[in-house]
Amino acid sequence: MATQALDIERELSRDEKSGTMHSEHMGGLTEHDADFLNNFPEERKKAVVRKVDMRLIPMLVLLYLIAYLDKTNIGNAKIEGMTDDLHLKGIEYNIVTAIFFIPFVLCEVPSNMILHKFRRPSIYMGGIVFCWGVIMTLTALVQNYAGLLAIRFLLGIFEAGFLPGAILIISNWYLPNETQTRIAILYTSAATGGAFSGLLAFAIAKMDGMAGLEGWRWIFLIEGLFTVVVAVMCFFMLCDSPALSTRWLEADDIRYLELRQLARRSSVPSDYKENDHFNLRLFKDILLDYKIWLLFFANWSNAVPNYAMKFTMPTILRGMGYTSSDAQLMTIPPYAIGAISAYAFAIFADKYSWRAPFILGPQCCLVTAFIILFVKSGDIDNNIAVCYFAVCLACFGMYPILPGVNAWNVANTPDPAKRSVNIGILVCVGNIGGLIGSYIYLEREAPRYPVGYGTSLAFGLAGIIAVVLLETLLKRGNAKKAQMTEQEIRQRYSEEELVRMGEKSPLFKYAL
Repeated sequence: MATQALDIERELSRDEKSGTMHSEHMGGLTEHDADFLNNFPEERKKAVVRKVDMRLIPMLVLLYLIAYLDKTNIGNAKIEGMTDDLHLKGIEYNIVTAIFFIPFVLCEVPSNMILHKFRRPSIYMGGIVFCWGVIMTLTALVQNYAGLLAIRFLLGIFEAGFLPGAILIISNWYLPNETQTRIAILYTSAATGGAFSGLLAFAIAKMDGMAGLEGWRWIFLIEGLFTVVVAVMCFFMLCDSPALSTRWLEADDIRYLELRQLARRSSVPSDYKENDHFNLRLFKDILLDYKIWLLFFANWSNAVPNYAMKFTMPTILRGMGYTSSDAQLMTIPPYAIGAISAYAFAIFADKYSWRAPFILGPQCCLVTAFIILFVKSGDIDNNIAVCYFAVCLACFGMYPILPGVNAWNVANTPDPAKRSVNIGILVCVGNIGGLIGSYIYLEREAPRYPVGYGTSLAFGLAGIIAVVLLETLLKRGNAKKAQMTEQEIRQRYSEEELVRMGEKSPLFKYAL
């Protein structure tokens, strides 16, 4: 049994960087299960994962694409005349973008707790997508500032559950050293959405005057109706779990997918399993965990500048002298660069099972970009090319961060109940960055935006410090755990104690 467990360990983890439970029982696997997992053909393993990729990822990508479009198309509507038609003044536009994040932040953790209890995630995810699609469609009918505030608040409620839910679904299908690439594919749809939204808004805005509607209203109407259609597709096409996928997975494939998840984690701590839902001890464990706090700051190095730029990039580019239509089109290259960057860094991070350097590299690019913008935007007329390059470099740096941070979090949270809440909290706190980002690009500071660029720079630097510190502390933690042999550990702790310790167990090696 011990030999089989070690074979499983080698299969699931190249080294201590990938986050492994060095437990003889490997999450409660029987000897028969361990033998099945060890002898499952290598080529078939790859084929099963490819099959999951083809079934699961495209639907999540499409859903995330529309989530991004529906969340940020207000930036495109702004430069097509929405602020003038609704008579928005001063910082009212900033308030409209910010109010979205209040329910968005507050509902993410409860949403993931609910999703964790759903036997069929497709029902829950399809339901929230349908609701926000209807709300997006109704945005075309708003007539004033109050109406726009209300509709953005409702949109935040229903969009809140998607990203943490999608990451949770991915973590339930894939191993830690497979997650970042998949999260990156998901997240690059946001970058692709950024490029596509500019092109789509450019085309839709040409419908200005049709049926008596302004061009910006058509943006909300068409994109909202498309969301409703995709929501209906989600009910039938989003994969739920291996056990519920008998239509396209063979029995042995299902068993392999389920057993490898059991093998990579410890048994569920008794208190969590007993209650089968979020409880105070779990919440306390998460909030007292230094890892999640450092990941907050790492996440903010993406969230603050990224959300700020999502809502303001068309306006920033128009400040460089481009017309509204050209500014929409000029948003395409930065987002396309961000998509390529996120996927490329994720491939290397998963290949080497090492997160830190593939987060730090992009963070350094982001910091460089905002230094350029902070210095050169004061004389933007003579530095248009340099500033546009910096916008592209900022997107190159921003988009790999979120997949890396979330994959790192998943790899170091083996318990499913804790992971569902952990993901929700990390995404929730990250989106507080969206609330901050909504207020840092002030209309009166255009086109220099010292507060916007300076704040983005500060959060980028803070993120670098957080990642370096987290890597250092995790290495020290692994070194401390390595001081005891497995035999010594088992003599000191009972099996029940090791189970209850979760990732703090000396048998669990932190992912770096």
